[in-house]
Amino acid sequence: MGMFHQRAESLRLNGLGPARRFFAGLLAEYDPRREHLWVAHIDEQSRCIHMTRFDGSDGHASMPMREVVADVAAHGSAGIILAHNHPSGDPTPSVDDCALTRRMALVGEAMDVALLDHLVLAGSQCTSMRSMGLI
Repeated sequence: MGMFHQRAESLRLNGLGPARRFFAGLLAEYDPRREHLWVAHIDEQSRCIHMTRFDGSDGHASMPMREVVADVAAHGSAGIILAHNHPSGDPTPSVDDCALTRRMALVGEAMDVALLDHLVLAGSQCTSMRSMGLI
């Protein structure tokens, strides 16, 4: 699994529309046959202060909980937005996606960091786990 860091202070991810457009743009730059997980770290003004990408194998990207937590602590994140793609073309969150999201929300709660959303991208479709009531 590869990892990528980026600073993106000028970017505001306030709400589903901007977040969806931003992550769809990122996905367009990477191999859609592999699963990728992005973690956007957000400050109190809804600005993206840090970005991390984790590259999975064919059809699977794991959630490296410890690395996400370390980044939250290092950057003083007020919130995080998760996004990953489904190479299958189906944007429905899997059972694993839901379980990992719940775990991340609990870890965030313990650290006083909001899990703002978890988006699942598939082609031109995007599912918001917050909109679905899963967060």
